[in-house]
Amino acid sequence: MSEDAQVSVFTQQKNPAPEDIDELGHVNNAVYVRWIQDIAVAHWYSVAPADLARNVVWVVVRHEIDYRAPSHLGETLTLRTWVGDAPKGARYDRFVEIAGPDGKVRVRALTTWALLDRESRRPMRVTAEITAPFVPKKSV
Repeated sequence: MSEDAQVSVFTQQKNPAPEDIDELGHVNNAVYVRWIQDIAVAHWYSVAPADLARNVVWVVVRHEIDYRAPSHLGETLTLRTWVGDAPKGARYDRFVEIAGPDGKVRVRALTTWALLDRESRRPMRVTAEITAPFVPKKSV
């Protein structure tokens, strides 16, 4: 997150299930991708006005994921997500970090999402109205 960015950070806890574990005893990479998408969607629905959420849909156009250390069954992981500083047309970057019980980041992701009109499925410009719920209101 950039030093001057003042965006809301959304947090969830995850406890890997037995089916999330691969043959090496680690959380499978595909599970991390699912969690990265799930927390992004949960964050959107937690802040988006209902009428806006009914009229638009976000789709992933790119994932960049750095796997820094494995996670295991029995651990409680903390997922954190926030949006980038500025959208680019219909695209908006989102960051996710997944930390272990020790607080050390195990997975770091940058995902680019595109905004679509729900009915036409056509790309829409990400406007200030759409980004506003992710930026806390400043007190005066």
